[in-house]
Amino acid sequence: MSTVPILSDSRLSNLAAKAIVDSFVDFGDRYRIVTRRARIRFIEADWAGMASDATQRFDIYGKAVSEGVAALAALLGDRVEERHLWTMMKAVYSGLIVGRADWEIAETFFNSVSRKIFTTVGVDASIEFVDSDFDVPPIEAERGVYRSYEQPKGIAYLVREIITDANLGVDFPQLEMESDEVAARIGEHLRRSGALRVIDRADIVDAVFFRGKAAYLVGRIYSGSHVVPLVLAVLNTNGGHIDAVLLTENQVSILFSFTRSYFHVAVDRPYDLVLFLRSLMPRKRPSELYIAIGHHKHGKTALYRELLSHLASTGERFTLARGTRGLVMVVFTIPGFDVVIKLIKDRFPAPKRTTRSDVRDRYRLVFRADRAGRLVDAQEFEYLEFDRSRFSAELLDVLQLECARSLQLSDDQIVIRHAYIERRVIPLDIYLRDADADLAAAAIVDYGAAIKELGATGIFPGDLLLKNFGVTRHGRVVFYDYDELTTIDRCVFRRLPADESMSDEPTFGVGPDDVFPEEFVRYLGVDGVLKQVFLDHHRDLYTADWWLEVQRRVAARELIDIFPYEERLASP
Repeated sequence: MSTVPILSDSRLSNLAAKAIVDSFVDFGDRYRIVTRRARIRFIEADWAGMASDATQRFDIYGKAVSEGVAALAALLGDRVEERHLWTMMKAVYSGLIVGRADWEIAETFFNSVSRKIFTTVGVDASIEFVDSDFDVPPIEAERGVYRSYEQPKGIAYLVREIITDANLGVDFPQLEMESDEVAARIGEHLRRSGALRVIDRADIVDAVFFRGKAAYLVGRIYSGSHVVPLVLAVLNTNGGHIDAVLLTENQVSILFSFTRSYFHVAVDRPYDLVLFLRSLMPRKRPSELYIAIGHHKHGKTALYRELLSHLASTGERFTLARGTRGLVMVVFTIPGFDVVIKLIKDRFPAPKRTTRSDVRDRYRLVFRADRAGRLVDAQEFEYLEFDRSRFSAELLDVLQLECARSLQLSDDQIVIRHAYIERRVIPLDIYLRDADADLAAAAIVDYGAAIKELGATGIFPGDLLLKNFGVTRHGRVVFYDYDELTTIDRCVFRRLPADESMSDEPTFGVGPDDVFPEEFVRYLGVDGVLKQVFLDHHRDLYTADWWLEVQRRVAARELIDIFPYEERLASP
């Protein structure tokens, strides 16, 4: 057993807290290097490099936490699990981060190191930051993350100023024409909103939001008593080009959706940035915005706090979620909080051939993939503790019967060893049943678009049944059942033999990765009028040739453009 020099507990706790701070600082340095590289990728139109950076950035946090754990093990030796030391370490650590602009991210980092060592069940306020130690930001200096434009000379002039000040490193050959078009869009939007077609002030976030092939300049404009979001979407296509202007809460909310990949935005004060973004999207919780700007670990912390706060303020109970019961997951929710909690079942009945490990691997794939606005972000949690009384009797029976491996039960508590938490959406089959004809038709068209866009990003959903897709509050169709999801390069898309009788049992050899798109029509569950609507828009999905072409483009690393907005400005 290892030993350490004989030091006082006070000295040891100070050294250990400093070691965690050092690991956090190292994490932040590496994280910022990759994040700030997004500007260079944009200037050089290096989209493959941008995609590689997005993947690389996911690994930085876990490596830093592991290094912090190793440093503590070397320092504390066989005392590394002494809780009274950790209580002292936490107090020292809080003092060390009080002057940091990213103190809330630092608190979460401490929690990650603590939980790595203790595998804490539930939460333990003595050795982790269950709530923040800071009720208000600890730095009292100016906390602005934006620059203001007071009384601009005109809307088009303001647009040109915003583009110029963003310093994106590319020329804008048609900036005057594009700024006039943007100004016309803004003016018309203000007129429809009942505002004067004059801007009194604009606030624009200093940092640029990079994702995929686009850069986004995010802010708000003031016109009399009206406050309007303003986002300029910029592309680099042989020079800079304003591709779209977003002016509504819904448009900006879709840009920051839980179905999108995380932004690369180099900001020193994430807390202030989230406050600013909430002024544009007040219905989004802080957790979702932290995740969207790339601080997904702190987003998890915030999400758990939000869930606990909701439970503390209501008498609601967890119940089984709406929708057809799955073969792999038990899914439950709480009425007033728009998330679902998913537990992997102990056993999967036929025809499922997947394993528990396979399911977890697929969720990791989704976490790291370009979700293209079509895959619901899933945050992984371990050892969640709840009062047993908060579970309905029906749900508790199902969990005990089907998910016993994931549970620890006592008379008054339930510990969930492993779960995924996702935003709640309406299952597509239920939505189509309840919606009027026009909304149902729009959803079935978007269902096909979702399949195509996932294919374009290299993802094949596997199980295309309606029950595995859902509809967001914006009416967008997304996919959320990942137990058969795979990468498109693993699929073998085949045509049915010409003389195949379409019997239930094939009369020819079928491999485990074979996919016959012609058979989709038989089991998608789209019937009647909606079936014809689907065929009118997406008949090509039933052909192996279409899938083989997508497979070829993905293999050639051809990045297919899928942008989070529909109404674009005229291309230059």
